Amino acid sequence: MNIRSAHTKILKEIATEMNFQFIGFSEAGFLEEEAPRLEKWLKEKRHGEMAYMENHFDKRLDPRLLVDGAKSVISLLFNYYTEESQKDPQAPKISKYAYGEDYHQVIKDHLAEFYERAREKIGDFHARFFVDSAPVLDKVWAKKSGLGWVGKNSNLITKPQGSFFFIAEIICDLELEYDGPIKDYCGTCTACVDACPTEAIVAPYVVDGSKCISYLTIELKNEIMPSGFKGKMDNWMFGCDVCQDVCPWNRFSKPHQEQRFVPKGPLLDLTKKDWMDLSEEVFREIFKNSAVKRTKFKGLKRNLDFLNPE
Repeated sequence: MNIRSAHTKILKEIATEMNFQFIGFSEAGFLEEEAPRLEKWLKEKRHGEMAYMENHFDKRLDPRLLVDGAKSVISLLFNYYTEESQKDPQAPKISKYAYGEDYHQVIKDHLAEFYERAREKIGDFHARFFVDSAPVLDKVWAKKSGLGWVGKNSNLITKPQGSFFFIAEIICDLELEYDGPIKDYCGTCTACVDACPTEAIVAPYVVDGSKCISYLTIELKNEIMPSGFKGKMDNWMFGCDVCQDVCPWNRFSKPHQEQRFVPKGPLLDLTKKDWMDLSEEVFREIFKNSAVKRTKFKGLKRNLDFLNPE
């Protein structure tokens, strides 16, 4: 076995030991096919007020500009699917990924351990790891690594377990054995396009971020415009799972095994009235280590008031 094969085998073994469901490998380089797509998407203002999407254009397309000496992009998927749900069917809804601790911290902790284990077995090597925290086109790299295909809702979909995954990358200076993309298994299905409450999937494989409920409830800092979205929010107060919930491939989803993603405290028990009466003190208590903190109390109250105006 040559050194590339040996290192690749070690990394796969560590990923399995650490409960990363999928791992794949791509050669670090310029994303030639993605460049015109990203440029067009930005020019059409599909990113709404997410001005940061316009920054570091070159780095988004070439990880070698992010990490000195980069030779490989390691893509990892971490499951967050749960069969638990909010008890009150009338309660404003929160996306599954935000039920537990903030995934950024949880997965960064796992990646740090992954890196240390890899260095113990391989020897010292240079790497940086990312979870939604840098200009990295994570879905594109995961697709190149053969972990799945990018569906019509723009989510990465795996054939064995659907799409309820966080995507992480380790960009490193190891030379590894590289994978290739798999075929697109969406076929003629348009379930996600048809179900999107705000018609944010403007064409198959094209999402207008400025219309997406996840954007409106998290990224948008100004007021949600009633003229465009009144009565279309499907009762979502933070994030949205509609395009994943209706995807046929997610019938294969399996519950995660990550204790830190288990909801803490009364989150799933809160009634519609509890949410409407939410105080800043209770908000801080419930969402102490949660991704929901990103929207802040003021943002969540804005969302709740938009869903239920007096």
